[in-house]
Amino acid sequence: MAEKTEKSNRTAVALRYDTSREAVPRVVAKGQQQVAERILEVAAEYGIPVHQDADLVEVLNAVELDQEIPLEVYTVVAEVFAYIYRMNKKKKADF
Repeated sequence: MAEKTEKSNRTAVALRYDTSREAVPRVVAKGQQQVAERILEVAAEYGIPVHQDADLVEVLNAVELDQEIPLEVYTVVAEVFAYIYRMNKKKKADF
């Protein structure tokens, strides 16, 4: 999940990456204002990490729903997922 926060324009884009079903992450939700707020609420409810990156959100927001992310941002998204996996692993080790 990525988000861009500006006073007048909050945007959120949610990604799904299920390695058993797909080779590349997909955009599964995106929106501005109230829709973005709801996306972020759902992420919080399910413990889904949120990464703030305005440039990444701008690119991902241009991707159609249920489409794979563009090759140009794959490296950046992979770095975000790697960070999330490390944090999840650390969190599990702390319990």
